[in-house]
Amino acid sequence: MTDKISSLPPVSTMMRECDMIAKKKFGQNFLFDLNLTCRIARAVPNIDTIPVIEVGPGPGGLTRALLLAGAHKVIAVEMDKTTEPILSQIIDAADGRLTVVFGDALKTDFSKFGFDEYAICSNLPYNVGTELLIQWIHKIANGEPIKSLTLMFQREVADRIVARPGSNAYGRVSVLVNLVADAKILFNVPRTAFTPAPKVTSAVVQIIPNTEKIKALGKIESVEKITAKLFGMRRKMIRGIMPDVDWNVFDLSGTERAENLTPEKFCEIAKKLLP
Repeated sequence: MTDKISSLPPVSTMMRECDMIAKKKFGQNFLFDLNLTCRIARAVPNIDTIPVIEVGPGPGGLTRALLLAGAHKVIAVEMDKTTEPILSQIIDAADGRLTVVFGDALKTDFSKFGFDEYAICSNLPYNVGTELLIQWIHKIANGEPIKSLTLMFQREVADRIVARPGSNAYGRVSVLVNLVADAKILFNVPRTAFTPAPKVTSAVVQIIPNTEKIKALGKIESVEKITAKLFGMRRKMIRGIMPDVDWNVFDLSGTERAENLTPEKFCEIAKKLLP
């Protein structure tokens, strides 16, 4: 089966044959380097047994790598219909292992695919990457059977995802991710690896949901409201943002700033203030 995938023309050649170009409105930056796409695909845990959902396959560079890595089932969700001539060739070579769904990933209910569990792997479109991640964090917190997320972000965004309290990168995303999962940066990807080349370095982040953290969480929606409020004015002391709160109840003086609070402390505050 992988022989058919390997025998496909290079992605760049298929794009020229179909007169396809990257579209700014979709936040497209295509990754052609087979070594890099295969490295990303090999990082997906249990790829040979757990279905993989890929968002924004574009001309299918990462899609092909996932299939070459032994994925037994890939669902690719793509918004750009002009990719269809290329993706259809990959479908033909995949022997039933690839399904392409055209639509907006932000509006696509992944549970409708009927998987008992699944992984997500994507070179995320820059313009919706963080929004998609927050959506998936909510789904994880509310029981969606996502087993892993292996995702490409701008390095700045990746730093925010894994940031710890007290750092400049620490913020709302850091807190929400940490309360449901364990996250780490796997490796950087230089801007020159993409077509067209973005202005910044990218990084691959892996996020593994943590059952114990999820059990202790409470309502992710409540935590998100508190983080949005406090990080919305991150340079102010928390007592200045929420003056009616008795911060002593949380073993805090109120002189702290949002960046000083641990994810667990945000969780504690949310549970008591927004039960």
